[in-house]
Amino acid sequence: MSEQQKKPLPFIANFTAGAIAGVSEILTFYPLDVVKTRMQLATGKGQGLVSTFSSIVKEEGVGRLYRGLVPPLLLEAPKRAVKFASNDFWGKTYLQMSGESKMTQKLSIVTGCSAGATESFVVVPFELVKIRLQDKSSTYKGPMDVVRQTIQKEGLLGLYAGMESTFWRHFWWNGGYFGSIFQVRTMLPKADTQQGQLLNNFISGSIGGFTGTLLNTPFDVVKSRIQGATKVPGVKPKYSWSYPALVIIAREEGFAALYKGFVPKVLRLAPGGGVLLLVVEFTLGIFRQALGPPYI
Repeated sequence: MSEQQKKPLPFIANFTAGAIAGVSEILTFYPLDVVKTRMQLATGKGQGLVSTFSSIVKEEGVGRLYRGLVPPLLLEAPKRAVKFASNDFWGKTYLQMSGESKMTQKLSIVTGCSAGATESFVVVPFELVKIRLQDKSSTYKGPMDVVRQTIQKEGLLGLYAGMESTFWRHFWWNGGYFGSIFQVRTMLPKADTQQGQLLNNFISGSIGGFTGTLLNTPFDVVKSRIQGATKVPGVKPKYSWSYPALVIIAREEGFAALYKGFVPKVLRLAPGGGVLLLVVEFTLGIFRQALGPPYI
């Protein structure tokens, strides 16, 4: 059956494939996320990628590179469900509001930003637990200990520390990602084979991911600083709101400090995107074979 006649797989199939791919990517490249967080939490000059990685292994052991792994694994399924559903909802909403018959780059950017903003509300508690477990000075016994102590010391809303910075991180990343993908796809030659389509998606996704990371890293640094700090009664936190915090960090540590952890984020992005793509296509292939015609 041709690609035009092939029936689209149901949402649950795409969702499951995305979730499996996301978990595979996390398990493969999670150590780079730990290194990124350590670099972002370090004030002053700090260490580079290699020295940070080496010091963690030497001083704390290889196992420390996977500390805080449980929260992102638990987050992957609901995160992708919200991302897919909200992107679809906002895309249809903006198309209807604009009167356009098909998606444009401007609508892609607005849709991506809106989907990222929606997604951020689900992400915050999991991100907070992950950041506090990844911190070098962390003494927490595990994810539930972070939740228990945070609620005990800061109340239930303490789990949403960094909500505003997380909002902006996802807002700018998704806007840059979807906007770039739309533009790059129009510039690439049309693919007539499945391998060609795979390559085009890989190229556009990688460029989109790079653009999103370039835009959102400063907000990721601020988010890590806010979520990594424990509130002390009577003491005003140094970092509270994203944009003032950006100014503080740039003034005290230099503009380059806003891009701490950028290298491990990018190094995770390119091969991680490859893993995601391969696992998604493999899983969707299994679904098509299981469901049979007209999905094959």
